[in-house]
Amino acid sequence: MRRTASLPCPCQSGRSFDDCCAPLIAGQLLPDTAEALMRSRYTAFTVGDEAYLLASWHPSSRPAAIDFTAEPARKWIGLQIRHYVQTGTDTAVVEFVARYRVGGRAHRLHETSRFVRTEGRWQYVEGDIHE
Repeated sequence: MRRTASLPCPCQSGRSFDDCCAPLIAGQLLPDTAEALMRSRYTAFTVGDEAYLLASWHPSSRPAAIDFTAEPARKWIGLQIRHYVQTGTDTAVVEFVARYRVGGRAHRLHETSRFVRTEGRWQYVEGDIHE
């Protein structure tokens, strides 16, 4: 699905897709913060961009693949960043709530994610799911 410059970015930054997450997902720019990476990863989930998700996942915890067809299709409908803190020069934590629908029913994913910057690139390491 190709988005256009006039459509808002799914990460809900208030900017257009082409001025926000599109250049990150396309590999034209690197996220400058872990929060920017988190937002771009959420957006990659909304558009089903497995390559970007895997590339932005730290090798120590990265799966071999992401199968978007293995479970009922999720329609991602919103992202709220609850808390962001850079815990060190090259480490950060982002707490977020991502809302989605499966079969017309609303759900939410509340997670605290850990990120590390390696060779100038922020990467997702792992997260704790909140009930």
